[in-house]
Amino acid sequence: MSDEYKPVKANKGWIAKQLANNPSLRREYEARGEEYSLIDELIRARKDAGLTQRELAERIGKKQSSVGRLESTLADPNGSVSLAFLRKYAAACGKRLDIKMLDV
Repeated sequence: MSDEYKPVKANKGWIAKQLANNPSLRREYEARGEEYSLIDELIRARKDAGLTQRELAERIGKKQSSVGRLESTLADPNGSVSLAFLRKYAAACGKRLDIKMLDV
């Protein structure tokens, strides 16, 4: 058995249908919007850099499963990701992490 992380591709049509039909799920999804945006941005940066999860992991001295967990953990309300790991991830993609406090 391989220990390689193999993510399941999101079916956006199915997700949209679930959100439309389940108000409590939609509220929770919307409440986690910032996390989902960060996930999208991280994955986009990795792909724009032309890197697989494995290649990015090699650049930051981690296992591929660590990158896979990062890309999925941000959506977990109990998940925890260090700023140091996010900075390494960004640097490996040729980016710089920039966190801002915004007025609401």
